[in-house]
Amino acid sequence: MALREERSREVMSKKVTVPENESALTELAKETGLALKRAGLVAAVAESCTGGLVGHLMTEVPGSSDWFLGSAGVYSYAAKEKVLGVDGALLVREGAVNGAVAAQMARGALEAYDADVAVSITGIAGPGGTAEKPMGLVYLHLAAREGVERAESAVWPADRRGNKLLSAECALEMLRSYAEGRAGA
Repeated sequence: MALREERSREVMSKKVTVPENESALTELAKETGLALKRAGLVAAVAESCTGGLVGHLMTEVPGSSDWFLGSAGVYSYAAKEKVLGVDGALLVREGAVNGAVAAQMARGALEAYDADVAVSITGIAGPGGTAEKPMGLVYLHLAAREGVERAESAVWPADRRGNKLLSAECALEMLRSYAEGRAGA
């Protein structure tokens, strides 16, 4: 039985600081990697709206092959279904931007990479969106081999690039937090 923890971030432009660029997140990726290594964990990522950004950040860290297995860039419905096993009927019925798809993406990456922990990101980076799914809406999900699952959602207040950076930051924070909890256990 999976332990599930869900959080939604109430995000307002005055409360969120968009990282200046990718290199501003490299230190967080390094900290995440150190936490994974200390905990003896290897991680994988499933990315839609970030297009591989988290994987890129993780591989900017020398020695990341010790704790990072890979990133599945699954932008299309077909890729989500074929690479990660996301339910095609769910995608057609609900679209790609929702918590259920994020959960299936994370679980699919966990299996595809035989990882200890995986995190996924799906969302509307922008421009565009709808009243139901506005620009900046993202769902992230962490799935761990031991059955722990954590979900987050947010509506980021930035432009396309900023929303991608904020999503990558959140994914790295989720992985780091999980690994730090395991290292201390």
